[in-house]
Amino acid sequence: MDPIFIRDTFLELLSGIPLTLQLTFVAFALGTVIAILMALMRMSRIRALEAFARGYVFVLRGTPLLVQIFLIYYGLGQFRPTLQYLGLWQFFRDPYWCAILALSLNSAAYGSEILRGGLRSVPMREIEAARACGMSGLLLYRRIIMPIALRQALPAYGNELILMVKATSLASTITLMEVTGIAARLIASSYRPVEVFIAAGAIYLIINFVLTRAISLLDWWLTPHLRGPSPAKMENRNG
Repeated sequence: MDPIFIRDTFLELLSGIPLTLQLTFVAFALGTVIAILMALMRMSRIRALEAFARGYVFVLRGTPLLVQIFLIYYGLGQFRPTLQYLGLWQFFRDPYWCAILALSLNSAAYGSEILRGGLRSVPMREIEAARACGMSGLLLYRRIIMPIALRQALPAYGNELILMVKATSLASTITLMEVTGIAARLIASSYRPVEVFIAAGAIYLIINFVLTRAISLLDWWLTPHLRGPSPAKMENRNG
């Protein structure tokens, strides 16, 4: 094992980080929007919406992400005349947007269940108190239910973000040159998979460490009632 080669490979793989992060955050943001809609549909009293959301979650969670990527990128290519007629071919011919779509839909299926758990964990007393103050409908959701639900779901939803970072490695299967895509190219030219994957794994580890710390800080900021007293307050109390 050559440390110099690992260092050089690590530096070369750094060029794939922007695309990895772009895939992660764009897909995660879109997936969050879809997840919120699916969670609300699952909890609605309209049977058609509830059944659609339930089927969506069942299919997307029950099939591998790699299969979903292939179905979108390769499978929909069989319907090129129809997609051209609808003006969608430019979207589905681009591997970047196909990867974004597959990652978003997959993340939304898992995220909707996390958010649904967060919505169901909102204390009824908070809702009743808001209603007593005259809140209802969208105002109740915007001011009371969604903030509490998102705070409750944050730790589990943070794990979904970490999983999204690792899931972007599958985008290399449809020719995208993110970190894993560049690693595959280097392996094909050097025939040294161990060193290359060590460097790639180190990059993913660093990215996920930074994101984990950011999520922990956000969780700490959103739960002031769980924080310990600050040193200044302790000094004032002791004084």
